[in-house]
Amino acid sequence: MRFIDEVSIEVRAGNGGAGGVSFRREKYIPKGGPDGGDGGRGGHVVLIASTRKNTLQELYLKKRLFAKNGQPGMGKDRHGRNGEDIEVEVPLGTMVRNEQGDLLADLNTAGERFFLARGGQGGLGNARFKTSTNRAPRYAQPGEPGEEGRRMLELKVMADVGLLGLPNAGKSTLLARISNARPKVADYPFTTLKPMLGEVFTDDADAFVVADIPGLIEGAHEGKGLGMRFLRHVERTKLLLHLVDAASLSGAGIAAQLAEVEEELKGYGESVWNKQRLLVINKIDALDEELRQKVLEETQEGNLGRKLPVFMISAVTGEGVQELMHAPYAEVKKMREAEDAET
Repeated sequence: MRFIDEVSIEVRAGNGGAGGVSFRREKYIPKGGPDGGDGGRGGHVVLIASTRKNTLQELYLKKRLFAKNGQPGMGKDRHGRNGEDIEVEVPLGTMVRNEQGDLLADLNTAGERFFLARGGQGGLGNARFKTSTNRAPRYAQPGEPGEEGRRMLELKVMADVGLLGLPNAGKSTLLARISNARPKVADYPFTTLKPMLGEVFTDDADAFVVADIPGLIEGAHEGKGLGMRFLRHVERTKLLLHLVDAASLSGAGIAAQLAEVEEELKGYGESVWNKQRLLVINKIDALDEELRQKVLEETQEGNLGRKLPVFMISAVTGEGVQELMHAPYAEVKKMREAEDAET
């Protein structure tokens, strides 16, 4: 399944059915009164936020969602059938905008529903218009038109912690080590072509969600490489783990690797640049004690004045990983408590 995180679709709700114009025609009642029923409501187009979805591919393939019209009212005060609703599940973190770019909805709670287009109300039948002075109304209301238009959907992955770094920094390996996710892992850049989510369970039976954000390259915030398409997913995270390759095959130093990603975050915007971060030096299993100390010193020098907390790990062997996981969980827990206190 392809990872689709942006889609533009045409939506059209059903029109309401017209009210019926009818009169009783019964034996021995030659002048029966009006009995035209109301028209049915047009079908709605509804989005439902679901944990079972992680891509907008279903909507990408459909391109348009047209609900059915309501049926007209009938004699004997029979109500026209409502048009069938269209309900589509979308991933948590789906944002809906109109053609002008205005935000209409931000679906981030499981089960949350949003009417992408509402069906028109059915018209009233002539039985509704009977009065003491007008005992045989020969008119009824037409049904109301349903809403229609173009909607833009954008997915921003919902995760507590984001794994960030240059290609081949070991993010996928770390995600597989700490969570129930099984991302593709190989010894070449860009093995991750879509954000991967994994749930990390803690000692106190709690859990938090970690997202592996695909590797960045120089100019990503301008759309180069995987570009802004995946940088947007960083916005939803509470905390970032910035992975740096201590044994980079390209020979890039710690400071240079750190600066390259920092530059992309800064270029994308303040919302990402200001996020709390932990610096993670990965692949220390390839270094002896002397080199580890040298890397640690270089890390402190290349911290760009931010003084990020530093952790040294090996995602392959598991060295230092357990100690690392305590730190983001403590921060996520603190942020959750602060959010609960505000609500």
